Amino acid sequence: MQETGIPTQTPAPAPVPVVDAIIRAEKIEKYYAQPSENRIQVISATDLSIVPGEILALLGPSGSGKSTMLRMLTGLSTPTAGQVYWHEKPIADAEINVSIVFQSFALFPWLTVLENVEAPLQARGVAPDVRRDRSMKMLDTVGLDGFEAAYPKELSGGMKQRVGFARALVVEPEVLFMDEPFSALDVLTAENLRSELLELWANKTMPTKAVFLVTHNIEEAVLLADRIIVFGRNPGHIRTDFRVQLAQPRDRKSEPFTQLVDYIYKVLTKPDVAPAEAPDQQIRVRDQRQMHYQMLPHSRPGGIAGLLELLLDKGGRDDIYRLADDLSFEIDDLLPIVDAAQLLGFLKVEEGDAAITPSGTEFANSEILRQKELFRAAAVANVLLLRQIRRALEAKSDHSVPEEFFLDMLNEQFSEEECQRQMETAVTWGRYAELFDYDAGRRRFVLPDAPEEEIAASEDSE
Repeated sequence: MQETGIPTQTPAPAPVPVVDAIIRAEKIEKYYAQPSENRIQVISATDLSIVPGEILALLGPSGSGKSTMLRMLTGLSTPTAGQVYWHEKPIADAEINVSIVFQSFALFPWLTVLENVEAPLQARGVAPDVRRDRSMKMLDTVGLDGFEAAYPKELSGGMKQRVGFARALVVEPEVLFMDEPFSALDVLTAENLRSELLELWANKTMPTKAVFLVTHNIEEAVLLADRIIVFGRNPGHIRTDFRVQLAQPRDRKSEPFTQLVDYIYKVLTKPDVAPAEAPDQQIRVRDQRQMHYQMLPHSRPGGIAGLLELLLDKGGRDDIYRLADDLSFEIDDLLPIVDAAQLLGFLKVEEGDAAITPSGTEFANSEILRQKELFRAAAVANVLLLRQIRRALEAKSDHSVPEEFFLDMLNEQFSEEECQRQMETAVTWGRYAELFDYDAGRRRFVLPDAPEEEIAASEDSE
């Protein structure tokens, strides 16, 4: 792949609008206090503006706080710190005019298509004749003329989402928010709806001034957005914010398009490395907290082995974008496996490419018993939590440690739900590597049968 930090069409730095912003977030945070006087921070202090005339896409890995950010910007959730402004007035004191299109359609099954679209107007007290007229026009705009009397159960997924768009647009929102609106649709339907959305936007048929799109689909963001923000996680924070200057309609096979996709993949897959500096743009990354425990990617050893074998078949290196396409994976499906292999030292991510390392090559070429040995060595060397569990078991005279001991430590850094997910992944990896056994009934880690010399060594160390 071409050595480049960002495509030759280099996005110019995103502006930092103040006066003209419809919505402006100033150092907003979201965190949850803990009894220990620590706090679990979901989103660190963040500045963000939504301005007229642009489609803004927010990308990020699962758990980075994308939907939490959307809820704070729409007034559905209150920031723990900082302030959100609507036309420079605190959002809690303003009469905001936004709509949200959801991933799950969220239609009322007992109402007809027309009644679903009329529902928000009825809630606002609009007269029946007026709301019917506006709803009929909006249904015609989104291509549902003739389906007014149908019920949601009679519609395809694409038609249901068109109803969702019509219902969101009928109130003529200043900002249209979309939370992964195409992810529940098949590929062709999603592509058609994206094209129709762009056509409505370009022709100014949409009665809205700005669009805020939350997505995990990189191509979708590059196809639609005038500006892209990439979020990092733990806690959520802006890693890069730039404008896309490719003319519409965009050709996904063009070199500038693919270079931009590769650049975003690189930002997403190298969370601990600052994105390369682009011409005329300094991308500043500020780590909001220093992680003690790595967040273990939720993937299984079998998935890691399968990815490495596939890379080996491709000569040891391939573009992550092409890998996801070959496997028919969404980025959120593939990235945890890539992250896990990278954490264990089995591959490196370079300029958007996954490149297998010598240890990864040996792992992929080995029989199952040797793979377990290699996985074990890599896990102990690179994963703090697994290393601590193993050493604690070796140090204890009965070679047994309660799970709660490690959960308490994880709880200082992760939410309760994420603590459980981290522990489940640690158990899966540790069992596979034969680092320890896990007694689910007693919720305890136990040292597996070890050679006598190993037991004697651990007893000597006490």
